[in-house]
Amino acid sequence: MTDGDIDLHASPLAPGRSPVRIHYREAGRGDAVLFLHGGWGYEFYPFDRQASALEARHRVLIPDRTGYGRSGALDVQRPDFHRRAAEETLSTIDALHVDRATFWGHSDGAVIALWITLLAPERATAVVAEATHYFRKKPRSRAFFETMRDAPDGLGGRVAAALEDHHGSRWRSLIQTNGEAWLRIADEAASAAADLYDGRVGEIACPVLLVHGRRDPRTEPGELDALRAALESRDAATRLLLLDEGGHSPHTEAATAERVTREVTAFVDGAGW
Repeated sequence: MTDGDIDLHASPLAPGRSPVRIHYREAGRGDAVLFLHGGWGYEFYPFDRQASALEARHRVLIPDRTGYGRSGALDVQRPDFHRRAAEETLSTIDALHVDRATFWGHSDGAVIALWITLLAPERATAVVAEATHYFRKKPRSRAFFETMRDAPDGLGGRVAAALEDHHGSRWRSLIQTNGEAWLRIADEAASAAADLYDGRVGEIACPVLLVHGRRDPRTEPGELDALRAALESRDAATRLLLLDEGGHSPHTEAATAERVTREVTAFVDGAGW
C-alpha cells in the first residue's frame, strides 16, 4: 500500500481554509472501494486485513478526512459534520479520478457513506455500513460522549496512547470536537425518533450491507431495527450481517474479523449482489 496527498480547493469541514490537504492510502487496481474511518480515525480501527483481501481485484482507497491522521487540521465538528464529510469525500474521489465506488464506512464513516448515496446516488455502486448509527439521540452513549468532550484522558491510558500515536498532540482537541458534535446532534434533535438522514433513508438507491455487532455499546435499543425498516422500504436490496460476538468494530475484533472479511469481500466482488 502506498501513501499520497492531494490538495482540495476547499472543504465544508474546514470552511475558510484553502487549500485543504487530504492524506490517503492506495493499493490495487480495478473497481474502486473506499474505506471511510470512524470518529477516532483509521489507524485506531484499521482496515488492513480487508484491504489485503480486496486489492488483487479492486482499487482500494483509504483517505483520512480533515482533522484526522495526516490530513489537515480541524477546529470544530458541527452537528451536520456527517453530511459535510460526505461532500468532502466526493471532492476527494473527484481529485483521485474515481467515477463510482463501493463505500465501506465504519461508525461515523458508515453514516458518511450513506450520506454519499443521498447526495450523489450515481457515484455509489454499493455501501457497507458497519456499526452505523441511525438515531440522533443516543441516551446510552451520552456519558461516553461527555467524557470525550470534557475529559478525553478518561478514555483510558491505552486509548490515549494510541490516539496520540495516530494524531499527535492534537488528539485531545479532535476527540473533544467529535464528542461535542454528537452531544449537539442529540440536543438539537426534534424528537427521540429523529434520524441522522433527515428521513431520507428510503431514497438510497444502491444495495446496502449492514455489518453490526450484537454487543455494540453505541447502539440504542430499537435503533438497528428502525434502520433496517427504513432501508427495507426501498426497491434496492438490503442485507444484515449480525454478529453475536461482535462489538463496535467487527472488522478488527478477533472473534469476527475473519467472517466479516470473507462475507464483505464476496459482497464487494459481486458489486452489491
